Amino acid sequence: MFPEYRELITKLKTSDRHFSHLFDKHNKLDQQIQRMEAHSEPSTPEEIETLKKEKLLLKDQLYAVLKKASA
Repeated sequence: MFPEYRELITKLKTSDRHFSHLFDKHNKLDQQIQRMEAHSEPSTPEEIETLKKEKLLLKDQLYAVLKKASA
């Protein structure tokens, strides 16, 4: 995710609690979605879709923080 911001992401994960929280939540959702799609965790297609939308919203928020921090 956002390879062009790799260094900034590393910096923000340790210096910005809000960014770190968003980043961790995004990664946890990603792992949960992967488990659900692999049928390792029970789910419905609707549940997966809802989590994907939440993950996308988090990604948008992360990008906004990255853009602001890089300006």
